[in-house]
Amino acid sequence: MSASAPLLSLRDVHVRFNTAAGVVRAVSGVSLDLAVGETLGLVGESGCGKSTLGKAIMRLVPVAGGEIRIEGTDIAPLEKAALNAMRRKVQMIFQDPYGSLNPRSTVGRSIAQPMVVAGWTADAIAERVETLLGWVGLPSDARQRFPHEFSGGQRQRIGIARALALSPKLIICDEPVSALDVSVRAQVINLLEDLKSKFGVSYLFISHDLSVVEHIADRVAVMYLGTLVEVGGRDQIWRTPQHPYTKALIEAAPVANPKLARTRRRTVLQGELPSPIDPPAGCPFHSRCPLAEARCRSERPALRKTASGALAACHFV
Repeated sequence: MSASAPLLSLRDVHVRFNTAAGVVRAVSGVSLDLAVGETLGLVGESGCGKSTLGKAIMRLVPVAGGEIRIEGTDIAPLEKAALNAMRRKVQMIFQDPYGSLNPRSTVGRSIAQPMVVAGWTADAIAERVETLLGWVGLPSDARQRFPHEFSGGQRQRIGIARALALSPKLIICDEPVSALDVSVRAQVINLLEDLKSKFGVSYLFISHDLSVVEHIADRVAVMYLGTLVEVGGRDQIWRTPQHPYTKALIEAAPVANPKLARTRRRTVLQGELPSPIDPPAGCPFHSRCPLAEARCRSERPALRKTASGALAACHFV
């Protein structure tokens, strides 16, 4: 892979689920690149498909179409052995630090599991587990204890240690701090940034918390109803959002200054998020967009480069 080639490349990725009510189009035609050493934030409302996209990259949910390339290799058609080899390069930190660990396994066994699958020796595993616990700020005796003996923040540190076990190049962080207290969130975010600086790992950071994404991300991708509506640098997105949905998201984010919160402008979206079983024709956002015109109801806008340098899927940028 050349120095300029993306670590992760998605091209026209689709994920669908068959339900009793119909086919849920969870992800519809997403194309996106993530560079080596980059943190890419993926944001959007609950149900927009961002977590499903993360699971599709890990092949934890079936991909209905498109390409998912890790270092140039399309992983969508890989069989079990080749897929396991790919997963050494890509790991995942899950949202729920309580549910992502086996309550009957010690912390040491949970962290060791990826290395056991990879065929490491017992001595190498023991040494690595102790090193990983040190990296995430936990004592070496934690290996003999069980998950219920730890706080939520400590459990998420255990999840991070497990994700780092095989020295992955990409870690998918699926809402990794949303279940934690505010003070603990900052500790975990700082830990992720320290590990990135130390090991050069890349992150796909999935979150609905824009303040966290603003702090940790290099670039930001905004999803709405299974599609990308805007992609750009962090500062580009926050200072000059190009898509009306991005603008509404940023304006809805809470701010610490009460005086500023009372005086700032806000775009209030009308209506509910459409169903992914029956998405609207044309622009998927038109039913809630304050700028929508007749063209928006019939013609789907392409994701195209704007004057700010960002990519946006809107007829009016």
